[in-house]
Amino acid sequence: MNPFSYLRPATEKEALAAIAQPDTMVLAGGTSLVDLMRLEVMRPQHVVDITGLALAKIETGSSSITIGALATNSEVAYHPDVVAKLPALADAIRSGASGQIRNMATTSGNLLQRTRCAYFRDTASPCNKRSPGSGCAALEGFTRMNAIVGTSKDCIAAHPSDMCVALVALDASVHVRGASGERTVKVADFHTLPGDHPNVESVLQPGELVISIEVPTTPLAAKSRYVKVRDRASYAFALASAAVALEVQGGPGGTIKAASIALGGVGTKPWREPAVEQALVGKRATQEVFSSAANLALATPDVRPDNAFKVGLAKRIIERALALVAGGSK
Repeated sequence: MNPFSYLRPATEKEALAAIAQPDTMVLAGGTSLVDLMRLEVMRPQHVVDITGLALAKIETGSSSITIGALATNSEVAYHPDVVAKLPALADAIRSGASGQIRNMATTSGNLLQRTRCAYFRDTASPCNKRSPGSGCAALEGFTRMNAIVGTSKDCIAAHPSDMCVALVALDASVHVRGASGERTVKVADFHTLPGDHPNVESVLQPGELVISIEVPTTPLAAKSRYVKVRDRASYAFALASAAVALEVQGGPGGTIKAASIALGGVGTKPWREPAVEQALVGKRATQEVFSSAANLALATPDVRPDNAFKVGLAKRIIERALALVAGGSK
C-alpha cells in the first residue's frame, strides 16, 4: 500500500477543508476504498475519514425519506419505513455484498463505489479509468461482466451498484455540499458516461461531500421491486438487474398510470428505460403488455460475444419484475 496521510475531522467544516486538498480520498465505510488501496489501484496521498460526522440519520418526512451519507446499507435496507414505502431500495441493498459488508458499507460509499471490471483492478492491464490514456484492455478481453449500453471507445466497464439502480427508478436526489454551498442532483444525472474521460465517474466536484440522499415516497415508489440475476445466490454482482415501479389503477390487471424502470449490470451507469416506461402507461397490467414493453429495452446495445446474452436476460428480468409488482407477489 502506498504511504498516505490520515485525518479524521470532528466537524463538517474541517472535513470540507481537508477534502479540498489535491489527491485526497474520502473514507466512509472503507469496504471498497481500502481494498483498492491495498491493490494499489487507488493511491491517494491523503485519506479523510468522515465517520466522525453526524451524517447517519434516516428521517421520514411527509413526502420523502432522507438517508444520511453515513447510514449503513443494513440500516437502510431494514429500516421499517424504507421496507414499507421504498421496497425496491430495500430489495436492492439486501441483494448486494454480504451481511458483514452491508453492516459497514455506507450510503455515500455505495453511491461512489468504483467498477468491478477485472481490468480496472489489475494494475498490469491498461485501463483508461485507472490511468487515463493508457487504453482499455477489456475491449479485446473477456467481457462477460462488462457493459453493453453507455459504452465508448475508451471504456466498457459496468457500474457495480444495486442500490443506485433502485434510486434511479425511484427518482431519488443527492444533496451535496462544498465550500460554495449546497446543491442537489438527481441520482439519474449523478453518474457520468465514460465518453473520452472514463476516469470521471460522477458530477461530484473536488472538495464536495455527499450529505444525504432523498427519495420521494410516492404511490409509485410503494409498488416497486428489484430483481437481480447473478452467478451465485449471494455475494455476487449483477449480470443484469431491474428496479421497477408501477402505479396501477383498478387493482391487478388494471390500467397502468405511471411506470419507472432502471437496469443494472448492463450499463456504464444505472440505466433508465424511458421507452419501456412509455409503452406501459395507459395499458392494462397484463403479461402480454409487460412482454411487449420489455422487448423495447436496450434498443442499441454494444455487445461482444461474451456479453451478448445480457440483452435477452435484461428483457426477461424486466418482464419478471413487472409481473411481481403488478401481482403483489413476495
